[in-house]
Amino acid sequence: MQQRVKVKPNSKHQQITEEADGSLTIRLKSPPVDGKANKELITILAKKFDVPKSWIQIKSGLSSRNKLVEIDI
Repeated sequence: MQQRVKVKPNSKHQQITEEADGSLTIRLKSPPVDGKANKELITILAKKFDVPKSWIQIKSGLSSRNKLVEIDI
């Protein structure tokens, strides 16, 4: 399953919001430095979809706020 995700790093709270178009907006506490925000994103998505972290890959947008994430379900 592929999921479009918009990431907002350096937020005060972790939060997942589902948009009308089916994409997700995810607020992360981590800064976008040294892949910290991407690691936190994978951890949050693993909890949301109840899958191991190894089943989640960022397909595009590694250094962008808009990402395409693939989740093996």
